[in-house]
Amino acid sequence: MGSEKIETVELGTGGPRVGVQGLGCMGMSFAYGPTDTDEARATLERARELGVTLFDTADMYGMGENEKFIAPFIRAHRDEVVLATKFAISLDPDDPAKRIIRNDRAYIRQAVEGSLRRLGVDEIDLYYMHRRDVNVPIEESVGAMAELVAEGKVKHLGLSEVTGSELRAAQAVHPIAALQSEWSLFSRDIEEGVVQAAAELGVGVVPYSPLGRGFLTGAFVHADKELGADDFRRQQPRFTGDNAAVNAALLEPVRAVADAHGATPGQIALAWVQQQATARGLAVVPIPGTRKRSRIEENTGATRIRLTEQDLARLEPIAGQVAGARYADMSFTSAGRE
Repeated sequence: MGSEKIETVELGTGGPRVGVQGLGCMGMSFAYGPTDTDEARATLERARELGVTLFDTADMYGMGENEKFIAPFIRAHRDEVVLATKFAISLDPDDPAKRIIRNDRAYIRQAVEGSLRRLGVDEIDLYYMHRRDVNVPIEESVGAMAELVAEGKVKHLGLSEVTGSELRAAQAVHPIAALQSEWSLFSRDIEEGVVQAAAELGVGVVPYSPLGRGFLTGAFVHADKELGADDFRRQQPRFTGDNAAVNAALLEPVRAVADAHGATPGQIALAWVQQQATARGLAVVPIPGTRKRSRIEENTGATRIRLTEQDLARLEPIAGQVAGARYADMSFTSAGRE
């Protein structure tokens, strides 16, 4: 099963070469309830065996604990993997729900040193600005990030949840390898301008939550009834109340296409995202998150599925019918500023 490694692609013009699918590591120690630590570590290894090379974390996931969790794996395979982490979201230890966005130079320098220390590495391969503080000119933030490249602490720069105009302003200061944002059959707002800017500038797109935080797999319907009290999906409008039932009904065409391909609904959702690379003319490397080896095998299998024009037409209307926003507060997303 492990002999079929996924293909590779250059992530943005001059960016790192990575497997066409990465791994979001957040859920291994944060946000989705209790974790089987041994299975999560085995999942990292299995991902590497299958050709996954882009491993994504952030300093705010568990207030640094997620970086510490993946650090031994990263160090053990330093020459084989591309390490991505992020800064910008500062959490209050006494109130984790309280978030402060910081993009100022002093904070960026403080954040990178913390990440380097927790990860136990000398250089971060891809360093993202996690969210945008509109009170700090993006040129200043990217300028500070560019200093880290010059100093050898960071190889490539990335941005998350920025608008098309913000991406252009950033690219004018320093090359941006990757733009990370939510993109899936349920979340297509970045197609209103962000994707076009990325294609124009030669910036790769790294879709997070390409499986709709598990919803597109059919793993759950009502977050507030089926998921644990510490699962953050209980706070997201799409997965609770009347919205959940409305959105669950939208999975019908996903299941139908999956049956036609002998695949799972999750694989069809991922195949749709992967195929956007050809449709949009840019590198697209989704980072579905999982902590189970069986899911890694399923997810990477999606890279070998080719959806037909008929399949795509059947899936096309879904996003326009989704009930509820991606977040309760959309002001920190690109869609909230477009």
